Amino acid sequence: MHPILASPTRLASYLAAWVPLAVVLAALLAGPGAFSLGEAAVIALPLALAFAFLGLSAWYPCKSAPLGRAGWLRLAATHGVAAMITSAVWVFLGGAIARLLSGLRAFSDLSLRYAAQVRPLFAAGVLLYLLSVALHYVLLSFEAAREAEQREASQALFAREAQLTALKSQIQPHFLFNSLNSISALVGNDPTRAREMCVGLADFLRRSLAVGDRPTIRVSEEITLARGYLDVERIRFGKRLAVEEQIDPAGAECLVPPLLLQPLIENAVVHGVATMVEGGLVRLEASRTGHRLRIVVENTFDPDAPPKRRGGRGLKIVRERLAAFYGEEAFFAAKRVDGRHLAVISIPAQA
Repeated sequence: MHPILASPTRLASYLAAWVPLAVVLAALLAGPGAFSLGEAAVIALPLALAFAFLGLSAWYPCKSAPLGRAGWLRLAATHGVAAMITSAVWVFLGGAIARLLSGLRAFSDLSLRYAAQVRPLFAAGVLLYLLSVALHYVLLSFEAAREAEQREASQALFAREAQLTALKSQIQPHFLFNSLNSISALVGNDPTRAREMCVGLADFLRRSLAVGDRPTIRVSEEITLARGYLDVERIRFGKRLAVEEQIDPAGAECLVPPLLLQPLIENAVVHGVATMVEGGLVRLEASRTGHRLRIVVENTFDPDAPPKRRGGRGLKIVRERLAAFYGEEAFFAAKRVDGRHLAVISIPAQA
């Protein structure tokens, strides 16, 4: 559909732009003395309105002969023929209006005087058509720019979704690697607890897979998944694993990517609690302040414990997922403070 006709606001602005052109046309008709100013205005107003709609037909020749792709010969032929046809139709409509007005006593010989002005009106019609052509090429350039922006936005969205999918697929292998290592540590010493851990792990995997296909879940669901994982690890660590939660009800209703916290919880257990003979603490915090959601995963650790060679992907996965999902609006930091490791996430609060 024509872009001007597609919007009532655009059409109103377009018709309003023809008012000064109607005034100019009336002045041209009254100039030679063939018409009085009143007669010229009576003819010029409907003529301007008629050409306002006739000029819209230039959209189609402009689309068929775009600038930069059509040669100058083709452009001249296309718009030259269209200009003459459009101007001839316009002059004919003007003659019909003049004949109609000639039936009134005040405009008895208007049709004859109009016939004397056909040639200058035809030339004016050609010029008006060329003006319409220029307008439509500007519209086409705007349309092309808008479509290019939409294509770029769609491509960026597809790339972002592909990146999120790829990053999400890294979570399960990372989690399974840590979980299987935990089970292997129990198999030789306590087969019964190893079996319990396998059952708990299977149940956790079912729940995590159920939410993994969704683009976002509520923080409360994410915390529930974290509890499920910690319950599995508690079979291994027993009382050595302590958990604290401080969940703001407003923060619990916010939406986050599924399994966002899983790598952080795993790191807290594998690189924190597991390094301490007497055991340690994992603390979860979620709160909403204004338009921001703040999530903290905190754990104790043994500063003298040798660093583990395996792993190291958890924090990177979280950082990359946040960047892909929220862009520059996401903040993520991980640091050690007074024997505790803090992982802090600040993202836009979405409900």
